[in-house]
Amino acid sequence: MIRIEHILGSRASGIIQGWIGKISAINRRYAMPKIRMSRGVRFALLLLRLYLILLVLLLGYKFWTMLG
Repeated sequence: MIRIEHILGSRASGIIQGWIGKISAINRRYAMPKIRMSRGVRFALLLLRLYLILLVLLLGYKFWTMLG
């Protein structure tokens, strides 16, 4: 298996590993929300997720029609 050190060198690999460690620490810290969301906030976030999915589907459809 090819390791990052072979591709980028040991110094760049150390920098990347440091970033990965910091990102993992941030993800662990904010994994559980500290405030409670109201029903309205949860509903708004659900609508935003659905809207994002719709936009991604439209983008995929546009890409597919431009290829064909």
